[in-house]
Amino acid sequence: MYVVTGGAGFIGSNILSALEKKKKQKLVICDRLRSESKWKNIAKRNLFDIVHPDKLFEFLNDNTGSIEAVIHMGAISSTTERDADKIIQNNFCLSRDLWNWTTGNKTQYIYASSAATYGGGESGFDDKISSSFLQTLRPLNPYGWSKLLFDRWIAKTLEDGGQTPPQWIGLKFFNVYGPNEYHKKEMRSVVAQIFPDAKAGRACKLFQSHHSDYQDGGQLRDFVYVQDCSNIVLWLIEKPSISGLFNCGSGQARSFSDLANIVYKSLNQKPNIEFIPTPIHIRDKYQYCTEAPMTKLRKAGYKAPSTSLEAGINDYITQFLQNDDPNI
Repeated sequence: MYVVTGGAGFIGSNILSALEKKKKQKLVICDRLRSESKWKNIAKRNLFDIVHPDKLFEFLNDNTGSIEAVIHMGAISSTTERDADKIIQNNFCLSRDLWNWTTGNKTQYIYASSAATYGGGESGFDDKISSSFLQTLRPLNPYGWSKLLFDRWIAKTLEDGGQTPPQWIGLKFFNVYGPNEYHKKEMRSVVAQIFPDAKAGRACKLFQSHHSDYQDGGQLRDFVYVQDCSNIVLWLIEKPSISGLFNCGSGQARSFSDLANIVYKSLNQKPNIEFIPTPIHIRDKYQYCTEAPMTKLRKAGYKAPSTSLEAGINDYITQFLQNDDPNI
């Protein structure tokens, strides 16, 4: 049995789809569906159970011995959320409690960290798991700080000789895009946000640069296709001897202008980009470049190539966004 928290969310539902295709195991999700369209993300899955977050540990304790792995993707993921108490309860406390449960029950544990832990990137983007390095990182929002807090908690646990799950994996997801992100609204990837305008031949909007080293649209991100993230998770589950904190990106930064041009080209439209000022309230927290060094994961043995931005966007548009049913 695999338990995926946040299983109706973006990355979690894609992991569920990959698990269903490759694993003959019972699949359980823990999530809040509410009245949103998140249910569509799991409508095609053959699920053993759907557990409300308030009942998660009751379910885990009732099924001790049957659970092979807990894949913890559930989180308050909005970078604009300002309720720090809510963020810490969901992103730190729950992650720590699941670590303790999987440790005590000898269960594999994979959790979502984030590239937001790196802040503006002043200390680089190395996926080290050491207190001395992690203390140099300066996240730009409560979300990034909450994810860093748990990474630091693990680093201290390891350095103090504390107990760990038989396998533990933290994945620092960079700018993920792909199917099943539609419920995220303003937090959807730039690909999903540009698509309607590009399809209609209208101008899409990108932020102007307010940094002398970057032209408008030249801001750089490590965009990673969500199916690459799922493939990495499945590979790690099958390698229980591997533990650690790993970047999860493409390994190559690309500009927002590149991304927009690819979207228009995939739709056989002429690129049409309008640059607007970056909102004042996020301007001093804006990242101008992120890129995920993938050396550590490669050294661990992961050999599958990353999907290029061109191939990923084309697949996303032709196989999902242009279909009446865009869910995986």
